[in-house]
Amino acid sequence: MKKIILYGIFVIILIFTMPIVFTNQFQETEEVASEKTEEKFEKANYGDLSTIRLLHKDTNEVEEIEFDTYLYGVVSAEMPASYELEALRAQAVVARTYTIYKIVSGSKHENADICDSSLCCQAWISKESRLARWEENKKDEYWKKIVNAVDSTSGRYVSYQGQPINAFFHSNSGGITELPVNVWGGSYPYLQVVATSGEEDYTGYRSEVEVSKDELIQKMLEKYSNFQINFEEVNCIQILDLTESGRVKTMKIGNVSLSGVEARAIFGLKSAKFGFEINGDVIKFIVTGYGHGVGMSQTGADSLAKQGLTYEEIVKHYYRDVEIK
Repeated sequence: MKKIILYGIFVIILIFTMPIVFTNQFQETEEVASEKTEEKFEKANYGDLSTIRLLHKDTNEVEEIEFDTYLYGVVSAEMPASYELEALRAQAVVARTYTIYKIVSGSKHENADICDSSLCCQAWISKESRLARWEENKKDEYWKKIVNAVDSTSGRYVSYQGQPINAFFHSNSGGITELPVNVWGGSYPYLQVVATSGEEDYTGYRSEVEVSKDELIQKMLEKYSNFQINFEEVNCIQILDLTESGRVKTMKIGNVSLSGVEARAIFGLKSAKFGFEINGDVIKFIVTGYGHGVGMSQTGADSLAKQGLTYEEIVKHYYRDVEIK
């Protein structure tokens, strides 16, 4: 009888204590999972480069910012936070490399290392301005993603023969990158023509620009005062030569020969990879890609990340024979 009573007491105690045990275990599991979602990464020691002097072009003021904190603003300005994390990490490494190269090579800005304009150096945006432009339900997720991309690659940069590279990048290569000699002149051994699959799925891949014949004449005269054209001639506009990547190398408009890069600037085209049609009074440029096409394609990086490549593999896809230090 005593045994039965003792057994009953044991069962009652077990019934009341089991929920407590399992609840505690669940809470511990929850805490561990929570800790894993907030990864902490060791910050690199940048030495003399620990602080970046950033020139704000709109105010002409110079702000001093910790290196990786500066990169939060660059990555969030240069690449959509909706992109794959490995693509964002590749962007962080490339932006860090570009910054180091600019400083080591000698800044073009008198009292600053770099500026916040993509037309001059690379884009940058403050955390407050960036958060204000994101949807409310995405702000926390996106900012953590940006911070992860920068912090998880802290200190890492791309080098060629021991030196930081001139890490050019652009929005969309139109499926294949360009040699720098065809854009600015000069060459770098690590910047070659590289193909990327999957870029056609992005909005920047294809675009069109239409100008009337009168607009074309006006735009050409602004650059070439001796410009003349007879639209009655069959070859009044001709593409004469293409680069290895399929971009317009040279073309002729009326009596003027010019490069595809010049034509892109004159008519506001997204890329020098274009063709054209003349329909009545309208000239339509059909454009592939977005940007100068040199170095890493950002949509290409995202496409490669979707295919399972790591940020190191993405970087080495676009910059040849390099090391990531």
